[in-house]
Order: sequence, then structure tokens, then C-alpha cells
Amino acid sequence: MDTTKLVTMANQIAGFFAAQRGDAAADTADHIAKNWDPRMRAGLADHLAAGGAGLDPVARRAAEILAA
Repeated sequence: MDTTKLVTMANQIAGFFAAQRGDAAADTADHIAKNWDPRMRAGLADHLAAGGAGLDPVARRAAEILAA
């Protein structure tokens, strides 16, 4: 999958959870872990390792949680 699409999707998910109660980064990470294909998660991890350009702060933190 295209990295630009992964970033867009992660940012959209993060935006949704940022508007909810709770820990937006943890909720975003949980959603990605449960719903994204392993190849998509790997692509996000690779993108984060390359600097994570374009990820908003919540999406970046979620990617960090998933990478840990």
C-alpha cells in the first residue's frame, strides 16, 4: 500500500479518536492493530522509522506504541 495513503488513514483515525474521550494515541494504536493488515502496519512502522513525515502527533504516537 502507498505510504501516503497509510499516513492519511492513520491521521484520519487519530483525528476521530482525538475528538473522543480517552487516550487518543492508545485508541488509535488499538484500532490499527485490530483492523489493519500486517503489511499495512509494517508500512506504517517503516515510515515511522524513516522519520514519519506527515503523521500528526496522535498518529505518530500511535505508530510509536505499535512499534514498541
